[in-house]
Amino acid sequence: MKSLYKKKGERHSGYSIFDDNDYFLLNFVDNPLTARSFYVNISFTKRAFDIFFSFAVTLFIFSWLFPLIALLIKLNSRGPVFFIQYRVGLNGQLFKCYKFRTMKAADVKYMYTPTASEDNRITAIGKFLRKTNLDELPQFFNVLKGQMSIVGPRPHAVAFHKTYASFIENIDVRLLVKPGITGLAQIRGYRGDVLDFEENKFRTKKRIAFDILYIKLWSFKTDMWIVYITVVQMLGRKTNGH
Repeated sequence: MKSLYKKKGERHSGYSIFDDNDYFLLNFVDNPLTARSFYVNISFTKRAFDIFFSFAVTLFIFSWLFPLIALLIKLNSRGPVFFIQYRVGLNGQLFKCYKFRTMKAADVKYMYTPTASEDNRITAIGKFLRKTNLDELPQFFNVLKGQMSIVGPRPHAVAFHKTYASFIENIDVRLLVKPGITGLAQIRGYRGDVLDFEENKFRTKKRIAFDILYIKLWSFKTDMWIVYITVVQMLGRKTNGH
């Protein structure tokens, strides 16, 4: 499979991480997942659910929970309420992904170092937000903007995606569909990175395998099941987040 990245003169301006002369889908014309992902992307039911669910969360939950979380973040540590980072989205396009800040502002420069369960970069309120997945709430704005879906492969930060691509040849297949707030890999326990390189390598390969499996198995019922399991895990604080 042709690499998503240019070997020389790699470009980071704008919102794309591949050459302007490359057409992303042409890299996958021989991949049977291309047709499958096409139906995922054009599904009216999936997009309608994304919009309806995001509006509902914004109106009935985010409207009152946002001021509370923002206040707690401000009282707990200095710095902005939101953490905004470029992530790799559909067809390799970069977009600004929104999260509640969970780390000390001074440690944001170390954001590409995997977090551990007792990571001293994470604030007290940040631990709770990460454990319950509430730090991801602002991404419903990304969904409303059409950059993400409720369900799909989690979007990688650019640096992490490049690292993963060094040992996972077919990683770019996951970019055939919109990234999601939650996904099959996450409910299976493969969320985030760990400090041990070999263990992280193994977990990342499993996570990408689940991302690709999601594309193969996609249906609206599958999305509803993933959303249901995600909510159950959030309420039980069993998200493997740290």
